Order: sequence, then structure tokens, then C-alpha cells
Amino acid sequence: MESYSLLHSSYQSSVLFSGFGKLRSDRRLCDVVLETGGMSFPCHRVLLASSSQYFWCLFGEKMEERIAASIRLPALTPAGLETVLDFLYSGWLSLSATSLPVVLETARYLQVDTAVSLCERFLSDGLSLRTSCFYANLAEHHFLPDALAAANQIIAMEMATLLREDREGLLGLNVQSLTDVLDRDELPGVKEVELLKLVLDWLDANQPLPLVRCNLLLSRLRFGLVTPSDITTISPAHTNMNTPLMRSKVTQALEYHWLGSARPIRQSRHSSLRAAANHVLLVGGGPSTDWPQQQVLTFDLRDRKWSSLSAGLPRRLKNHCVCCVGGFLFVIGGEEVKGGAEGGEGKSVSMMTTNCVWRYDPRFACWEEADPMLERRSQFSCCVVDHVIYTIGGTHTHSDTHSCLASVEFYDMAAGHWRRGISLPRPLYGHASVTLGTGILMSGGSHGNQDRTQVSIQEGNQGNCEVLFLNMVARGGVWEKRAPMSIGRFGHRMATVAGCVYALLGMYEHYCDIERYDSLADQWTRLRPVLIGSFDYGLVATANGRLLLFGGRKWRDGQEVSVAGVLEYDTERDRWAEICQLHTPLTGTQCVVMALSD
Repeated sequence: MESYSLLHSSYQSSVLFSGFGKLRSDRRLCDVVLETGGMSFPCHRVLLASSSQYFWCLFGEKMEERIAASIRLPALTPAGLETVLDFLYSGWLSLSATSLPVVLETARYLQVDTAVSLCERFLSDGLSLRTSCFYANLAEHHFLPDALAAANQIIAMEMATLLREDREGLLGLNVQSLTDVLDRDELPGVKEVELLKLVLDWLDANQPLPLVRCNLLLSRLRFGLVTPSDITTISPAHTNMNTPLMRSKVTQALEYHWLGSARPIRQSRHSSLRAAANHVLLVGGGPSTDWPQQQVLTFDLRDRKWSSLSAGLPRRLKNHCVCCVGGFLFVIGGEEVKGGAEGGEGKSVSMMTTNCVWRYDPRFACWEEADPMLERRSQFSCCVVDHVIYTIGGTHTHSDTHSCLASVEFYDMAAGHWRRGISLPRPLYGHASVTLGTGILMSGGSHGNQDRTQVSIQEGNQGNCEVLFLNMVARGGVWEKRAPMSIGRFGHRMATVAGCVYALLGMYEHYCDIERYDSLADQWTRLRPVLIGSFDYGLVATANGRLLLFGGRKWRDGQEVSVAGVLEYDTERDRWAEICQLHTPLTGTQCVVMALSD
């Protein structure tokens, strides 16, 4: 069989376009005239039929129009038709923000799919804060799903600005886009009460609407994020809020606000912040150990930017613990610092161990004092297991000595009280603990006597290798021994990533090694040392399997100095890197990852 080659000439395609264009401009061999808006457009039937599904069907064998000299298209505008015809004859589509609606309408009507695709690309490329609402309506009307999704994303991310600068555009937004935005879990910087007012105004501006549609739209609001005073003020003033469904939503929201201490364990979608858990909160700590600050720093994990909470800590604390339950921040115990001067010099400093518990609600940026612990604790650890906070061991400072504790207690949020837990085998402080499955893994620290005999700070700073696990299933709960660490640690930190536990540096360690615990093998493995041998730093584990260390102290020229570095440990690659710097050195901070309203 004889072989052959198939060759293509792009020049021939351009010649074809050029030829048809010249015939059209000279009005030669035109066999049909398109009429709209009082204007006529001579064309070639064969080109129209080959480029448009609409004309292919119109010029079919059984249609009268196949031999008609002229065809009226009253649904189209002259400008739109001329632009699409120019595209059919040249391959070039002339578009602007002003002409886009009529061109898209014409291309969709005539079923010129290539022109529709170009319009969608132009729309997506031209999306901005100013055009987002208008383009979203265009995309929804002409069923352009990709462009609609892109427009909705911009509207959601820029909703706070749109509420200030383009409320009219939002009131004219199509219902599909508004519904999509209200379904979002992230709407940066937007208060729910502003969304409630927007939806009610939108319903007034787009009446009449079926009751079902009104209810579906309003039910997407998160009434648990609206203050009781705003709910009771706004609801009676709007008829759309007086339907049985919406009255039940309002009642549920008010009941949620009345829960008090139980709110963190009664979370639902309607009380969850519209924000991802991508902020690290640095609670307490300061430039020196004797000068903890009330400011709470925040670190955005996405753009690595620093800011601070508008409401600072109610007290200056050190050796405290923090945790997050149900999107609420809990600050527990520690030593309350009074007096002193910035930098820790000047006035005398007094410290008193406290059992106070403070709860921060990021929904309304406010602090509330929760029920206090049964015992005052400092240098203790806390863990959250199934939304229950456990506080373990610690010391009670009195004068220049410490009374060491073996007690464990947990917070019953439903009742709003602390209760006794399963005590440690021996008093312990300066230890670390993490949640592991449905239990608690605890390591290191220093022991005191069972009768709480007072021990000096210097005597207590010798860390140990012991590891215990609180098994809450076996015999109603018991502390069990696990494989010890290879290094005795005191004042260290632990974190859990992908089921593995990482133990990091404590105070006055001779090496910078860290260790990883495999609970299935009950085995510890040494990993790459930390870049800087610091201690008293803040530590968190992120969702992407990284550990972040904030600040701390280290030895320099025989003296302890605070540091400002932020280190990142990649647990998969066993690799350290310094990613940024704090604005000022910071030591003694406690860290937690949680969602914040921008």
C-alpha cells in the first residue's frame, strides 16, 4: 500500500477568512440579509450555517428560511449582531466591558459556542471588585459555570468591602450567587449581623418571592454569630423573619447564647465562625520572664503576617496553659504577675499562682471568666480529649518555694464546674502532655514528694525520661508506663502530627535533639536537632504537618537572652528552617491554632 502525507496550511485558513470578508464588504455573492433594529447585514448562507448551530437548523431542508432572501432577528441588537458577524468572518471578537452583555446575548442566541467561550474568558479575566456583581449576574444568566464560580469567589472574599462600597450591586445580585456566598465557611472581615441586614434588604428589593425561597435564603445565615440584642431588634421589624421556620431559627440562636459555659460543646454550623483555623495565637509571654504582656499576638499561617487581638489578656500571666475547644480560647492558671517595669527591671515583681480560667469568644471579641480550677496551678500541662479539658500536675507557688501537685482535674462544661480526675502516681511539674487518640501521653518533668513537701526551683529543674499514658478505657482510667525518652527533659514541649508525638527541647539541655514517639511500636526515635538551642518557646502543630516554634530563650555569652526567631520543622523531610521574625523577642508564650474573624 502506497504511503502518503497529510499536510496543513494555516495560510489557507487565513485566505479563506480574508476571501469571505472581502466578499462581504463588496456585497458580492451574498444570498441572505439579516435584519434587526432597522439595520441590514448582507451575509453568505453557507458561512452562517457552518459557524452557527442556530443557522444550521434555520437553513435546514424543511425550513422556509432556507430560501428566504431576508431574515428578521428582532431579539438581537444591531451592535451585538455586527460584532458576532465580524467574528464569523474574521475570527476576531471585539469585546469591552460595555459591549460584553449584548455580544454574549447574541452569541448565545445564535449558538456560536466559540464566541461564547471567548466571552466567558474575557469575563473571568476582567473580574475585579468593581465588576464582580455585574459579571456574576451575566455568568448566571448565560449559564457560564466557571465564570460564575470565579465571580462568586471574589464576592465572598471581598464581601466586607462590597458592603461598604457597592451595596447597590449586592442588592441586584442574582439569587444563586447570593446563596452560594451565604453557604461559604470563609467571609473575611464580615460580621454576621451585616449579612442579615443585607439579606433582608435584598428580599425587600427583589419582591415578590415565594416564601420557600425567602426561608431558604434566610436559613443560610448563622444566627449564633449575631448578638441577642441585634436578633431581638431586627427580627420583629421584618415580615420575612416572622415565618414559623425563621422564628424557630431565632429561638435556637437565643437558646445557644443562654447556654453560658456549655457553648463551646454545643457548636453547630450556625454558631461557627466564617473563617478557617489558620491563625496561631501567641498568648502571654514577653521580652523577659518577669514582664509577661497582656497583648495576644496572632500569626496568619497563610500570609505570615502579624497582628494582635483587639481585646488583650485580662491578666499578665506566666507558666499558664492554653487550649481551644469549640472555637473558644481557654487561658488556664499560671502565675499572675503584678508590679515590675517593662524589661523586668525597676519596680519589684510579685507573682501569685492562680486557678482562674478565662475564655475568649472570637465571635464577639470578648473575654469571660469561667469557673476556676479546684487548685491553683503553675508549670502544669493541659490537654483536650473529646472536648473535655484536663489539667495535670503542676506547682503552687508560695514565697520562694513550690508545692508540687499530683492531682488531675477536668472541666465539665455542661455543668460549668471542674471535677477531680485520676491523679498521677507522683507529684509532677515542668512536664509536657499531648492528646493521643482517646488518651493523654505525658513525658518528662520533675517530681516532688507525695505529701507536697516544698522543693526549691533549682532542685526541681532536673528533668526525667519517664513517659506515662492515661488510658481512659482500661478499668475506667489508669496511668500506664510507656517507653521512656532517651533524654531527660524539663519545661519542654510536645505536639502530635499524623498520629506521631514529637518531644522538643526543654530547659538547660546539653543537646538540641528532638524525638518522635511511635505509639504502635512504643518506641522513640531521635531526629534532626533544632537550629537554635532555645527553651521556653511557643509551639504549635499545623494542619500541613509542620511544627512552628515562636521565640524562647537561649544562652549567649553566659547569659539568658530572649529570641525573636520563628522556626519551622517539616516532619516529613526532617528539616528545620527559620521562616520569619517576631517584631520583638518573646519568651514564655503559649500557642494555639484557631479560627479568628478578621
